[in-house]
Amino acid sequence: MTDTMPDSTTAEASNDDELLPITIRTPEMEMAELGEDVGDAADLEISEINPVNAHLFRDHRWHDHFARLRAEDPVHFNEIETAGRFWSITKWEDVRAVDGNWQDFSSASGITLGLKASDMPAQPSIPITPFIAMDPPEQTAQRKTVRGISAPKNLRELEGLIRERSVKVLEDLPEGEVFDWVDTVSIELTTLLLATLFDFPLDDRRKLTRWSDIVFAIPEPGGVVESQEQKRDEMLECVWYFDQLFKERRENPGFDLVSMLAHGEATKDMQPIEHLGNLLLLIVGGNDTTRNTMTGSVYGLNKYPEQYDKLIANPELVENFVPEVIRWQTPLSYMRRTATRDVEIGGKQIKKDDQLLMWYVSANRDEEKFPNAEQLDIERENAKEHLSFGYGVHFCMGSRLAELQLKIVWEEILERFERIEVVGEPEYVFSSFVNGYSKLPVKVTRKK
Repeated sequence: MTDTMPDSTTAEASNDDELLPITIRTPEMEMAELGEDVGDAADLEISEINPVNAHLFRDHRWHDHFARLRAEDPVHFNEIETAGRFWSITKWEDVRAVDGNWQDFSSASGITLGLKASDMPAQPSIPITPFIAMDPPEQTAQRKTVRGISAPKNLRELEGLIRERSVKVLEDLPEGEVFDWVDTVSIELTTLLLATLFDFPLDDRRKLTRWSDIVFAIPEPGGVVESQEQKRDEMLECVWYFDQLFKERRENPGFDLVSMLAHGEATKDMQPIEHLGNLLLLIVGGNDTTRNTMTGSVYGLNKYPEQYDKLIANPELVENFVPEVIRWQTPLSYMRRTATRDVEIGGKQIKKDDQLLMWYVSANRDEEKFPNAEQLDIERENAKEHLSFGYGVHFCMGSRLAELQLKIVWEEILERFERIEVVGEPEYVFSSFVNGYSKLPVKVTRKK
């Protein structure tokens, strides 16, 4: 689970129906409309590089673009019609400095590339703001409400359940047949855990997967969602479903995220629609990030088979493999901050209200911090210094839970399989925010 979520948005009330805004042309949509013919990094002028284009991520071509930015223009300026001015921060030191300074670089205007103020919906009535899109002290109070779910005591209690479910899923895998690792293993395991954390009906657990998938989906024909209207309607289903759970937990609370939000001092009086921000924050954090790293771990070890050989020969390397693959995968590409005053970074003059995108996916590839950064190296000495979980007040509160799940899965994989073999190229998510996989074809060979 991570402290991750889209920008603050708004809802309007009409005839007792609470509606989310629709038909807004977002920055992600504008960049997607630019098409797939964005040039290779080597063929572009440095001013032409715009890493927000989601086609770079679906085509898995982002690496060279960020390498050029780190080398030639590590604090890089872009401006587009819908979002206005924004800066891409691409070096490890700079990303860490911005992330750790919430006073000068605020989260309160949202954490993904946002609309210009002139493009925001008129007359907002009900704010939908997750605590990741707040600054202290409000952020601290709401975050504290659910922080207990990842306390050491609870992790110890969850460990047995995570292992039991991991064993069950792995034991049921077909041998010698090609199947999709993303759906069969990564989504199944992360969604089972997420349903447990919410005390969500297990039979409906794939609703959590669906809601997570559509949060950052760019509407396109044949895509995850085809229109903003469809996205709105499915988000309203999420509000309705959780409202029923909130009513139940107010009467019969347990030790779960819904109960914590229903009874927390900072959240108990919120309207159903107001809870949507924090719910999606927790759903995306518990689903997208872990599942994409779980898939990335299989793909990475196949891409660097000598590392897989090391892990098989010495399973104790799992301890260091987990933070290294989280660095190498970086499941969320960036977070946004907004400058609260004029400030200088890397010799560039950042103006008050400018947006800054902290590109974790680039910082984790910074050769000055991580030598041979493109290489997956399960013995990397400073792997734990990755920025995939952020830094500062928004550091991922579920980081230990994510690490625990990955560690257990790989302990059980090494126990029962000779190899997990990738048999085709992965398909990637169409998003510049979620750095993830939609499919990964594999075969498994069991130990005799």
